[in-house]
Amino acid sequence: MIHFLSALFQLLGQALWLLPIGVLGMFRWAMWLAKRIPALFYRPIENDYNTTATIVTPVYNEDPVLFRRALDSWIANGPERIIAVVDVTDTSSMEIARSYPQVDVIPIDIPGKRPALAVGVDATTTDIVVLVDSDVIWESDVLKKLKMPFANPKIGGVGTRQHMYPSDGIKPTLWERLADIYLDIRYSDEVPATTRWGMAVSCLSGRTAAYRTHLLQNLREPFLNETFNGHPCMSGDDKRYTSLILQNGYRTWNQLNACVYSTFNPKFRGFVKQRIRWSRNSFRSDLRALWQGWVWRYPYLAIMLIDKTIAPFTLLIGPIVLFVAIILGNWKLVLILLAWWLISRAIKIWPHLRRRPADWLILPVFLAITYYMSLVKAYALFTINEHKWLTRAVAMVDGKAARVSEASQ
Repeated sequence: MIHFLSALFQLLGQALWLLPIGVLGMFRWAMWLAKRIPALFYRPIENDYNTTATIVTPVYNEDPVLFRRALDSWIANGPERIIAVVDVTDTSSMEIARSYPQVDVIPIDIPGKRPALAVGVDATTTDIVVLVDSDVIWESDVLKKLKMPFANPKIGGVGTRQHMYPSDGIKPTLWERLADIYLDIRYSDEVPATTRWGMAVSCLSGRTAAYRTHLLQNLREPFLNETFNGHPCMSGDDKRYTSLILQNGYRTWNQLNACVYSTFNPKFRGFVKQRIRWSRNSFRSDLRALWQGWVWRYPYLAIMLIDKTIAPFTLLIGPIVLFVAIILGNWKLVLILLAWWLISRAIKIWPHLRRRPADWLILPVFLAITYYMSLVKAYALFTINEHKWLTRAVAMVDGKAARVSEASQ
């Protein structure tokens, strides 16, 4: 009897250790299913709608080979006009853009991506303006598919399906492969779900997004003069445009059959810096939307924003339990946790593993990075008032975007 009670108390003690992670695990799976199920019912819009379109690309120190490939792919889509807004210090890109008769070049001496976008939008006279990063390569039918959702007058902005393009054009590094996994997660769950339920995608990625031109032109001032906690914002232009479109009563849509390809930083340091910048931008935009209240006009999106805000911190419970189990020498629990994490991550990124079977080999690395990214996001939240590009030589100085060389002076 004594041995039985002792075993029972020991079992209850282990159960108490597992209770917090079990409850949080059930919550996380519920939120994943809340995205995955509606995502299964997503279908891209297909019709014969056509209208005029201009491509606007802000250019700053772009890789010449990649820039030419991008320009060739856009021209093949047959837009009415292509506008390249090139930083005056980037003479190489200026020369490349001017070598194409289909491209109108606008030099700009104001540093920063936002002013360049605003200048390009102001110069647009077509019904649709497509904002594109200068390293993005399109498939041949992207523009045609981007136009289709605009048959619905309620839709103000349309995004694309993005894929990773190796920076060397041949073989991706480990960090590029991990970036590709994160892309597949976003475009398998969150994006199709928020598109299907409510037509309210929280961010039409700046790599390629189309908008009604008159909307962006009317939103010029709030776009250029965005602040957070009294600090002018520099990056996060795509989140800002998307939020302003939704805030003004229009819907946002993602055409997941319109595929584009973009490079990602191939090194660990650059990979992390990009995530810090993106996380800061998301926190600023999402917290503001929740505080201002307009996002509650899109209930499903509001719930997803709340979940994205708290998710990084709930994930940290798992490593804490693992650390305690190691300290106590409970190796059975350690093995169970590690095995379950690998299985659960494989299930959640199954669409990617089916597309890229070789990435089964980096699943343990992805698992570790997932928890590391929780710390990165926590750092981004606690440094939310820092406005640095981190991967480009531009920063906010005295409330204005400045090149790093100028900032150092």
